[in-house]
Amino acid sequence: MHREDFPMFKQDLIYLDNGATTFKPNSVIDAMNDYYKTYSANAHRGDYSISYKVDVNYEDARVKVAKFINAEPEEVIFTSGATESLNIIASGFFDKLLEPGDEIVISNAEHASNVLPWFNLANKHNLVIKYVPLDSNLHITLDAVKSVVSPKTKVIALAEITNVVGDIRPIKEICKFAHANNIFVVCDGAQSVPHKKTDVKDSDVDFLAFSAHKMCGPTGVGVLYGKKELLESVEPLSLGGGMNESFDSENEVYLKELPQRLEAGTPNIAGVIGLGAAVDYLESIGMDTISIYEQKLKKYLIDKLKEIPYIQIINEEADSGIVAFNIDGIFSQDVAFFLNKYNVCVRAGNHCAKILKKEVGVKNTVRVSLYFYNTTEEIDDLVELLSNKDKIIKEMI
Repeated sequence: MHREDFPMFKQDLIYLDNGATTFKPNSVIDAMNDYYKTYSANAHRGDYSISYKVDVNYEDARVKVAKFINAEPEEVIFTSGATESLNIIASGFFDKLLEPGDEIVISNAEHASNVLPWFNLANKHNLVIKYVPLDSNLHITLDAVKSVVSPKTKVIALAEITNVVGDIRPIKEICKFAHANNIFVVCDGAQSVPHKKTDVKDSDVDFLAFSAHKMCGPTGVGVLYGKKELLESVEPLSLGGGMNESFDSENEVYLKELPQRLEAGTPNIAGVIGLGAAVDYLESIGMDTISIYEQKLKKYLIDKLKEIPYIQIINEEADSGIVAFNIDGIFSQDVAFFLNKYNVCVRAGNHCAKILKKEVGVKNTVRVSLYFYNTTEEIDDLVELLSNKDKIIKEMI
């Protein structure tokens, strides 16, 4: 679907690592090139025409992103990616809020970016990390969340879709329960925002983080969404140009209003403009269309893999287009190296989810992560290669 829009497909590639990053359509590349070629000035700095054009397009991208997730423009903060967004949430908001003995709830399936910032806070303030148990399908249910929450729980931080298990968590229901118990909810949306419709007003999530490069946009740019009243309390982790109103001495420093207050320095202007173009592109296809197509593709892949007796599927009941598996007796990265000989790109290893092994019993897996431009024909080619175990072993030697 829409493969003609992506110049990367001019190469002989089967790209199945979309959980790591996605290809970029011509419209995104053209928008960024246009900035560099025709109006390459700074943002919010100049009193001349091309600088004004930068300001207009930069802020227009913010409006597009806000509409895309049903937020207000001042609730959209541009960052370097989901990782920085989650660190800002942890260090800029919760660092001054949490006290010794307070609890942070995560799961063993979380990406490192939604684990390490909380570990850091826990060590710094003597906090308690608690883990939501996964069910037999490695999914998280509302009842499982309730089972670990106590009066000391202050934060629930979960991905809506995890990057290995691929289950879709009931974020709206979790938020309703959490808010009834005065608990904040932080959502890692890196794997969900690119693949399904996101509505922060409907879910009532407090904070959301996601990256442009996983949704057909450029690398090096992402979004921190937060409810305005919460963002007002976030301490800027970076201070400098663009975020201050004035400063005459150490006692007279005045910061700008949101969102500029949390965007110090020269931003990734081309990246933000590219993100705006990516939002336009995804909306032209339709997020529901993308989600439905990926579900069909994932089912096709699962059904094909189940026909191979020596393949162990880790997350057969995945709700998204993420499928993790292993071949009996063959190291996951050896499988990936074998597939690479035939221009098939998959991910192998622990996928930055290093504590998931506590739940699944294996440290490394092969991961296929699908997107709307993948096809059943590509899956057929992958399965044909995986169906010859002797060939895999022979080519490993």
